[in-house]
Amino acid sequence: MSSRLFALSFDAREPERLARFWAALLDLEAADEPYDGVLLRSGNDAGYRLGFRPSPARKTGQNRLHFDLTSSSPDDQRETVARALELGGRHCDVGQGPDASHVVLADPEGNEFCVIEPGNAFLAGCGRIGALACDGSQAVGYFWSEALGWPLVWDQDEETAVQSPAGGTKITWGGPPLMPDPGRDLHLDLAPDGGREAEVERLLALGAKRLDTAHGGDGAVLLADPDGNVFRVLAGPRD
Repeated sequence: MSSRLFALSFDAREPERLARFWAALLDLEAADEPYDGVLLRSGNDAGYRLGFRPSPARKTGQNRLHFDLTSSSPDDQRETVARALELGGRHCDVGQGPDASHVVLADPEGNEFCVIEPGNAFLAGCGRIGALACDGSQAVGYFWSEALGWPLVWDQDEETAVQSPAGGTKITWGGPPLMPDPGRDLHLDLAPDGGREAEVERLLALGAKRLDTAHGGDGAVLLADPDGNVFRVLAGPRD
């Protein structure tokens, strides 16, 4: 049994508006598939979608998860920043300092993301969404490697990263200490290759925790990874 990464999902006050921002920024198309919210095709070799789900949660701090967008040239980096600002994004200070070569922005609902300078070797070939950068422990990196069947491509000084065997976006974890739970964040939506309940049991055995005996709004099972980050297991083909 295993799961594939179906979507990277944003908590959103206005899912349609937030989806329009990311679609325009990254030239993404809508995905016409059943989902409890709005879906965009990521256009990435990793094969996932971007999801935007309604959430009443309030954002109380910096997200634990954020996108690192790649640039092909200095002009491309500047153009991405300018486009984000025109679409309703804003500059954001997360302590990066005035000499940082990357640019930190926030989307219209305050979700932080970075526009990385050109020539970043670690993100080379990963696509426009080069990384989902996560605040998290080494143990949670190991958990997600097993959960997704994605090999570790970095494991050093408590920092880890995984990547789909097909390539595309890397998922990275920066090591301790963990930031507080921000309330509203990004989440992983998993689609089991087989039956959902069997996959839930496998994930629990790997170190996940069941959050509620009830299902999520669209029938998804809500779990938390070893660092306490909420994720969802959707229905599988055998359900």
